[in-house]
Order: sequence, then structure tokens, then C-alpha cells
Amino acid sequence: MNGREKQKQKLLILYASQTGNALDAAERIAREAERRGCPVTLLSIDCFNVGSLPYEENVIFVVSTTGQGDTPDSMKAFWKFLLQRNLNQRWLEGVHYAVFGLGDSGYQKYNFVAKKLDKRLLDLGAVAIVERGLGDDQHPSGYEGALDPWMSSLWNTLSKMNPKFFPNGIDFLIPDAQLIDSPKVQITYHDVDKVHSHFSTDSDLKCIEMQIERVRSMHPGKFSRDKNRPDCFLRMVENHSLTRAGYEKNVLHIEFEVLSSAIEYEVGDIVEVLPSQSPIAIDTFIQRCNLNPESFITVHPRGVENHLPNANINDSKIPIKLKTFVELTMDVASASPRRYFFEVMRFFATAEHEKERLQYFASPEGRDDLYQYNQRERRTVLEVLEDFPSVQMPFEWLVQLVPPLKKRAYSISSSQLAHPNQLHLTVNVTPWTTPFKRKRTGLCSKWLTGLDPQQGVIIPAWFIKGSLPAPPPSLPLILIGPGTGCAPFRGFVEERAIQSRSGSIAPILFFFGCWNEDNDFLYRDFWLSHSRNGGVLSEEKGGGFYAAFSRDQPQKVYVQHKMRENSRRIWNLLCEGASIYVAGSSTKMPSDVFSCFEEIVSKENGVPRESAVRWLRALERAGRYHVEAWS
Repeated sequence: MNGREKQKQKLLILYASQTGNALDAAERIAREAERRGCPVTLLSIDCFNVGSLPYEENVIFVVSTTGQGDTPDSMKAFWKFLLQRNLNQRWLEGVHYAVFGLGDSGYQKYNFVAKKLDKRLLDLGAVAIVERGLGDDQHPSGYEGALDPWMSSLWNTLSKMNPKFFPNGIDFLIPDAQLIDSPKVQITYHDVDKVHSHFSTDSDLKCIEMQIERVRSMHPGKFSRDKNRPDCFLRMVENHSLTRAGYEKNVLHIEFEVLSSAIEYEVGDIVEVLPSQSPIAIDTFIQRCNLNPESFITVHPRGVENHLPNANINDSKIPIKLKTFVELTMDVASASPRRYFFEVMRFFATAEHEKERLQYFASPEGRDDLYQYNQRERRTVLEVLEDFPSVQMPFEWLVQLVPPLKKRAYSISSSQLAHPNQLHLTVNVTPWTTPFKRKRTGLCSKWLTGLDPQQGVIIPAWFIKGSLPAPPPSLPLILIGPGTGCAPFRGFVEERAIQSRSGSIAPILFFFGCWNEDNDFLYRDFWLSHSRNGGVLSEEKGGGFYAAFSRDQPQKVYVQHKMRENSRRIWNLLCEGASIYVAGSSTKMPSDVFSCFEEIVSKENGVPRESAVRWLRALERAGRYHVEAWS
């Protein structure tokens, strides 16, 4: 057998994940391949040298679509490389590939990333092993409704291409019991008396910062190569509601003091906050899993030797208290576990009825019921463990399978010019109801709601660039921000008001929307004050503020209605070089607003709708149409 044939036995799986679903799907594909005797290399796409792609024989891509058809952050550099014009049609000749995408058919650009990746790979000379698979969040089983049949087709085609992929055939499976003995992580317990904890008594910010970095660096998920050390710490100084007391929506305005003089942010930036989990939930989880919260541990990949460093406190392998590790890295009381969690649980269930139910959940027949029980109901790890009391999973498996505690992202709703050393957020803490009528509230928003500024709680934070670049004062703006979508634009208006004191500024048209004028008109006084007496939103300055209250009259009125009423002003400003900024809910709003702009351009420019679409797409390519949406 020559070297080329040997390579063909191995699969390279590259994933690009924003929320963790693509990673979960990629890991499942890898497990199923390994169970059939096929070796696999599994990598995040940003850990792969794209220049070596032509030398790979068989590559599986698992990619999600984020926002409005955007590539995940980890895929941006890879995709930029693939778009280079100097890559010819034979660059990937000899490479076989398959693409599985994850998306939501409720969005306009459903699985856009998978579709454009598939086309680009074909254009560069690669050959598809199977037709691309498209997972859909709207399916009764989520993305797995498409993944299972797609994998079956993949194994069959690979086996026909080269039987050496699966030496014993695709129906041969390595026994689960053999695989269950091999979690991917290893935990070493250390003698408390021999461990010198640098942080046991010191509460200095630098020490807290380093502790967060080393604990989160130790987690096997590595949090998609995120920067683990916080950029700064925040301390809440004000917290008040923007909605009427007792109203079904609860939106807060929260102000923080930034505890670092070196930090700078721009309007349109995003802050990521690491939430604190409920101490009761943490203690309950630790007790339920029979863990010793005071023990000191190090966590490392299985097979990698662990040596206790004797000097460098920055080293991520310095022992950490088990309770601290759980608090900072394992989401035990808000995120739902993945399907593999249930597959592994069944091996540790001692009650027969629990084992049978878990085996059913892990089977193809039970897939839909598991999805309804778990993801649709948003059950937490702690709730699942309590539903199966006979299950005692080793801590190694819990570390591997419990969803990592993720940072929560918020659009910054202030300008640093207006508020030096401060940062403001607009936080929606409205609960929602699951299919079984259980109330749920977001982990971070609920935690922030319960904080008292007098407590002086220190909050770790990271700054990242979002999809809304800070505009220069000379750029005319058309802003559309219904609901909490107004948050970043509060910062835009604050900043331009400051800039107007020292020079000329371009006009702003702002379209805001909410349910009721009296109940959830967020920042009402702020917008109205800037729309009068020569403010930056005033007609005297060429601007305008337009509010749509959807439920104050029998007929619903949305931001699109206000845009149509002002189509001439919008078109004139676009002709003057204005940029469009859209922020808010990611369901229908962004596509509805885009359609409204199509109407306006078509009507005011006297061109067919198709020409208006092309004109707006050109605006996007020129960096003059920006969307930041969230679910």
C-alpha cells in the first residue's frame, strides 16, 4: 500500500461554529466515523492552515451561518483566503470534500455559508463526495433531522470510493463500552497541603484576572480560542428600568464604571460579559455529582502528561479549586446538554427504567422526542441530572460534556466621549415560556437584574468589534433600531452631539419602534431632546426621529411604515452618501427592512425592483449597509 492510499483512510473534519452547534455536529460525525474504524482529525477551521488544503485527500466541512448570512468569526480568515483571485480552477484538484451546514430556514439567508462554501470548493476544482447537507433549526429534530440521513449517505459513498476507510464495513461498530472508557480529558487531583494557591487570600484585580485566564484556559473546549484574560473589569453604578413598572417587558438601563484607565471602545462596539452562576445551582450540581468542592485539580487532554509547575503562576496547569473550575467554565443551570450527553449517561444509569429511557433517547427512533424534551424545553444540565437520579457520571465526562460557560455579548449603548471611564448597556430581561409552560430567563440578564450597585460586584468583560463600524462625523446616517436595537444608536447620537460642539456634522435619520408609547418607549426623553432645538436628530440639522408604536392602534405600525412615509428624505440622504445601520431582532426585522429599502429605491429612483436590489447589494459591498441582529 503506498502513502497516498494510507492517507485516504483518514478523514479531516473542519468546523466553523459560533454558538457550539457546528462543533457538536462535527464531533458527532467524528465519533460515528471512529466507531466504524476510520481515523479522524477534528479541527476548528481557524486552527487549520488553509494553504495546505490542496494536499488533503478527504475533508468534511461543518459550518454554521450566523447573523444575516455571515460566516462564523473562526471562518473569516479561511474564507478570505479562498476568495483570492489568484487561486485557479485546478487549485483543489484531487481533493474530495463534503459540506454540512447549520442554519434556520426562518431567516432570509438560510444556510448561506454552507451554500457559498460548497460552490467555491467546486469552482476551485474539488469534488463533492455527497450533496451538501443542510441542517435546519425549524425541523422537529433540529439540525439532526438532516444530519442522520446525510451521514448515512456519506459513509456509503466513502466506502464505495475506498473500502479502506471502513476496513470491516460501514455496519461494523466498535462497541460503545470500549469507547466509554476513554473520555477526552484527564483530571489530576492534588494534595491540598502541597498546593500553594496564589489567589486564596488576595482579591486584587490582577490576581482575579489571572485566575479567570488560567481556569478558562484549562477547560478542554478552549472557548473557540477566545482570549481568556479579561480586557477589564466593570462595576455597576446605576441600574434602572426603561419600561413601565408591571409591564410584561422589562428592559434595563445599566451603567458601569470601567476599572481600567487603558481601555478604549468606539460606538458600535460590543462588550462581552462573563456571568456569575447561581451559588445554589453550583452547590446543588456539586452535591448531585458527589464532588468535593474544596479539592484542587488540573484538567488536561488525555494522554498528555501533567507536571505541576513550580514557578509560573500564568501557567494554566497550576491546580485550581474544583468549585472555582465549575463556576467559571461549566454552564450547569442555563444551557441545554447535547445529544452525546444522553448517549454517555445511559452507561452510568443503574435504574433499569432510566437506562431504557436514555437508550431510547439515544436511538434514531427517539431523536424527535429527545429534541422536544431537551432543546425545545431548554432543559439545563442540572435538571437533566435530577430527572435521572441513578446516573453518576465521572467528573471527566462531565467536564467534557457539560456545555462551556459562555460570555454574553451586548451592544454598548454609550459613547466614551460623552461618558469617560463609563460603559452603558441596554438589557432585556423579559422571561419566556417553554412549550411545557415553564418560565425561563437568560442567565446573564437575570444575574445583572439582581445586582445592587451598592454591592460593588466586579464583572469581567471583553471588548470586540461588531458589525456596526463607528462612523465619522461627516457621514450621513440612516439608523433603524426597533426595541433594544436602539442601544448602539444611543451611543451614535451621544457621540455626534459632542462632535457638533467643535465642528460640522452630517445629518441622522433614526427610525425607532416599540409596542406602546406609554409602556416601552426606550430612552424616550433622550431621543426627543435630540430631535428638538437644533439637536442632532432635529429637522433643522437635516435629521429626523420617527417612532412607530405597533400596538397603540388597531392596525399594526412598524418602522417600515415610517420609512415609507419618509421615502423621499431617505432617498435624498442616500444620494448624499449616507450609510445605513440596522440593529435589533434577527427574526423577520432585518429582511423586512431590506425589502422596504428595495421599495424606496425602486420608487424614488424610478427603477425596477430587481435593479433596486442590485443597487442595495452594491451598497453592502461598499460598506454602507450594516446589520447587527440577535435572537
